[in-house]
Amino acid sequence: MEDLTSKNDKILEIKNASFSYGNNLVLENVSFDVKRGDYVGIIGPNGGGKTTLLNIVLGLLKPQKGEVFIFGKPLNQLNHEQSFIGYVPQRLGQLDINFPATVEEIVASGRTALVGPLHRFKKNDKERIEQAMVIAEVAQFRNNLINNLSGGERQRVMIARALAGDPKILILDEPTTGVDVAAQEHFYHFLSALNQHHGLTIVFVSHDIDVVVNVSRSILILNRKVIHYGPARDLDNKQYIEHLYGDDAFHVFHKH
Repeated sequence: MEDLTSKNDKILEIKNASFSYGNNLVLENVSFDVKRGDYVGIIGPNGGGKTTLLNIVLGLLKPQKGEVFIFGKPLNQLNHEQSFIGYVPQRLGQLDINFPATVEEIVASGRTALVGPLHRFKKNDKERIEQAMVIAEVAQFRNNLINNLSGGERQRVMIARALAGDPKILILDEPTTGVDVAAQEHFYHFLSALNQHHGLTIVFVSHDIDVVVNVSRSILILNRKVIHYGPARDLDNKQYIEHLYGDDAFHVFHKH
């Protein structure tokens, strides 16, 4: 199989992507790229196209104009063995999961997507599932039912599920929605460790400007169009806040 990862430092490229729901244009000529090892925060107003953009990257939506590339190859040409994206959707911390699935079963399901539903796990697959639970700090919960965990613990289980599939990039849509403040801080420290110590490229959507400034290295400011893409420190700039939220907007940044 062709090793795409050895040839290109750009994990993700979006080129001139546009998308409409009927007559409602939500993305217009959006272009940016994500390099290997980056930690990108996406921020913008409600209705600005953030979740739609993630769905396009995941292949759940197809842009009416423009293209998506993973390691230089069109997204629609990748097969399941070359699925480099791990995804953690919104509001998992609030889910009431009423089927009797253990943490280990949930994490293992992330590996199933890679090997195929009709294949049995080999030794390497079982090792990767175990490693994912250890990295995500949920191995001690392996036999617990998922609905008996806290919101923050569930989020880490879903991170482990994504890691079990050996992704090169992890995408999260407002991952701490419904999680208390203390758990949020721990969670973002955990993501930073994944990025710094395990080399995982991370892209996350957040409504919290403070979080984006303090934890990410790059920032994409999106309001139908790309307003700005660059170092996260650039968000500490009133013109960008005004562009997103109006002339009367202000924000006090808390430096950690």
